[in-house]
Amino acid sequence: MLLVAEQLLNGLQFGLLLFLLAAGLTLVFGIMDLVNLAHGSLYMMGAYFAASLVAWSGSYVIGVALALGATFLLGVVLEFVALRHLYGRDHLDHVLATFGLILFFNDAVRLIWGPEGLSLPLPAWLSAPIQIVPGFFYPSYRLAIIVVALAVALMLYWVVMRTRIGMLIRAGASNREMIGALGINIKLLYTLVFGLGAALAGLAGLMQAPILTVQIGMGENILILAFVIIVIGGIGSIRGAFLAAIFVGMIDTLGRAFLPELLRKMLSSAAASTAAPAISSMLIYLVMAIVLVVRPEGLFPASKR
Repeated sequence: MLLVAEQLLNGLQFGLLLFLLAAGLTLVFGIMDLVNLAHGSLYMMGAYFAASLVAWSGSYVIGVALALGATFLLGVVLEFVALRHLYGRDHLDHVLATFGLILFFNDAVRLIWGPEGLSLPLPAWLSAPIQIVPGFFYPSYRLAIIVVALAVALMLYWVVMRTRIGMLIRAGASNREMIGALGINIKLLYTLVFGLGAALAGLAGLMQAPILTVQIGMGENILILAFVIIVIGGIGSIRGAFLAAIFVGMIDTLGRAFLPELLRKMLSSAAASTAAPAISSMLIYLVMAIVLVVRPEGLFPASKR
């Protein structure tokens, strides 16, 4: 029972990390109609910024705050210099241009930080396990990820659904020509939205950094899951991205944790260990395929938020 509870918390933590990445991606895709394959590179840059700035400042909190600001500024500069020239063009142009940005960021990281990975050590107050119930301890850092990600999700929902800037974001997603005709600076709105998306990706990257090695290309595989999430949840929908991310995180985590034991009843231990991760991944894409057949617009399309 405790093992199930632990894996449920792991699935929630992974799903919330995926939400942070997918939320920025779905905002950019839904509002700006921009297919941004370089979103995973912003996730990677957030991790590299955090590893470097924490080491430079000597403070985990200060380093993380500076890394978030740096990723936001990087997103703003990237949108202003390169991506705004792609608006209104074919999605194939978006794919080719942002794939080129992936190569650019990978080579830039290799040039600045070198080919070897970095580590982001945790402070003592985030390293000790916390007792949730008698006999059940859970890593404090993973709990911190859950708390921070839930807080960010609530704040993002409040900003999008309850503020003037959120009203403009939703209006821009529905009819960008009309909101431009009303005198709103649509270019500035796009820049802010892209910067926010970059900051969310950077936050996901820096929170994942202490768990995994900070390395070149670390955002490319997880970006695929982010695209799956926005397809399942509905493009442009924050609520859809949140629920789909939790669902995907649970499927992946529980599948990897419990499928090997189930498969060992039918297969050898080595074959079960090899097949379980593949089947877990297949289940995620199977869910996406079913959603595309039943509800091609996603479970929670933006127009129904």
